[in-house]
Amino acid sequence: MQGTQDEIRVGSVVIRFLVEGERAAGAVAVFEFDVPAGARVPAGHSHDGFEETIYGLEGVLTWTIEGAQVDVGPGEATVIPRGAVHQFENRGELDAKALGIVTPGILGPAYFRDVAAVLAAAAGGPPDLAAVGEVMRRRGLTPA
Repeated sequence: MQGTQDEIRVGSVVIRFLVEGERAAGAVAVFEFDVPAGARVPAGHSHDGFEETIYGLEGVLTWTIEGAQVDVGPGEATVIPRGAVHQFENRGELDAKALGIVTPGILGPAYFRDVAAVLAAAAGGPPDLAAVGEVMRRRGLTPA
């Protein structure tokens, strides 16, 4: 069970799928993601079709889950239940890296590629938020 290993850039965040859901009979998807210090990151959202577990590898990401903040550093983890509104940021001075584990594995590289395409179409200007929202809803995420 392997992923694409291709780097997908969404703004300054880089994602690499290690296990894609279709290669794991839909049971799980695993991706590694790099978040530079001070990076712009996704707006709050939820997903009703899967849980997401985050495991810290490097640096610290601050997650806000249903209004509560939790820092996830190397060797630490947090679980984002289905339907929980959440977002994250890298408030530190160091770049961060984490694993995202999605169960069942219904989130895949296509979602991140679609969002990247919307951002690229903005050519450095503000992204089309309606288009981002449409991509999110089509891929099982709900903007907050």
